[in-house]
Order: sequence, then structure tokens, then C-alpha cells
Amino acid sequence: MSESRAISRYVLRKYQASGADLLKEENFAESALVDVWLEAEAQQYNPAIQPIIFQFFVVPKRFGVSPDQAIIDSSLEKLKKVLEVYEVRLSKSKYLAGDFFSLADLSHFPYTKYFMATPYASVFESYPHVKAWWDDITSRPAFKKVAASMHGS
Repeated sequence: MSESRAISRYVLRKYQASGADLLKEENFAESALVDVWLEAEAQQYNPAIQPIIFQFFVVPKRFGVSPDQAIIDSSLEKLKKVLEVYEVRLSKSKYLAGDFFSLADLSHFPYTKYFMATPYASVFESYPHVKAWWDDITSRPAFKKVAASMHGS
């Protein structure tokens, strides 16, 4: 996963002149916030949400067994703690790094998209600012285009 983050940053830097400044490198304060939330995603959000996705989608298909509900429940509790932090942040700004869409928001797309296709998606309802943030992201035409091409959609 760290390779895909590096590749994302490379592509964004390479094509920054085309108008997609998702790293906010021209503004050091905004860029630092993008980095902070990219780290939160990598170190807190993904480790909480990934086991749920794995148990729900991969385990039954790949191994032919039922998901381990204890792992799902434990991961849901971890995810709720992360979402509490996100809720506070998103009560102060429209997006994670500020009032601008950035790679910090975009990086949450893959796992969250799959998570929202599980019976556990209702967890987001308890966090109205997080839910509004996700609804905003998913209303983008580019999101809809990519989501339609993802397996398990």
C-alpha cells in the first residue's frame, strides 16, 4: 500500500500543472495538513477498516469459510474511535486537510467504498460530519466513474 501512496504523489506532482493540486504543495500549511491526514489514513483508518473488508469479502470467497465476527467486531470498535477523531475534524472543515479536496480525502476512497457495501456501513450514520464528507466525495462524477469499474460494486 505504501507503494501506491508514493505512486499517487508522483502522479500528482507530475501533472500538477494540469490543475489537479491535490497535495497543496504551494501552501506549506495546507500541504502539511494533507500529509497529517494521509498519515492518519495510513496508520489509523486503514488498519481499522481493512480487516473488515478482508473478512467480509475475501475470506468467504478465497477460503470458503465464514468471516471471523470477532475480528470484525474488534475492527469496528477501532474504526469508531478513528471516526470520532474524523468527526471532530470534519466539524471544523469541509474536508480533512481544510476546505479543499485533497489526496488526504481521495486516499480514503478504496476501503471506504468497499466498507459501504457491507452490513456495517450504518456505522457512518453515527458521525454526521463524516457521513456528509463521504456523501460529498461520492457525489463527484470522477468517483462515480471509478466506483462503477471496481469489482464488488
